[in-house]
Amino acid sequence: MHLTPSTSWPQIVLAGLLAFDVLMSIRPPKFIQVCLDGVNLPRDWWWVLLVVKTLAVAGLLVGLEHAGIGFAANVGVIVYFLCASYAHIRARFMKQEFWVNCLGFLATAIAAFIISFVA
Repeated sequence: MHLTPSTSWPQIVLAGLLAFDVLMSIRPPKFIQVCLDGVNLPRDWWWVLLVVKTLAVAGLLVGLEHAGIGFAANVGVIVYFLCASYAHIRARFMKQEFWVNCLGFLATAIAAFIISFVA
């Protein structure tokens, strides 16, 4: 295992997907609202998700050149979506938003980590 990505495209793809999610979440469409309401996240806290995901994007991109930063950011994204998965399970909100959005991002983050840092 190494602290700089052996290949950068998975990190760029993950950062791009997260950036798109941030942009969509500024004025969340109905499916994002349903998801966040479904896990009982107070609307007053929704802005925190934008900050966390924006920092993840920055970390993933800066980590392309600086050892350890992208590694930590990728691990952070995995932990974030593990926690989101737990929130869905705990709230018993296991609808399409859970399977597609939450687990989709989790799988993408894990794949990006394996391809970039393990393989």
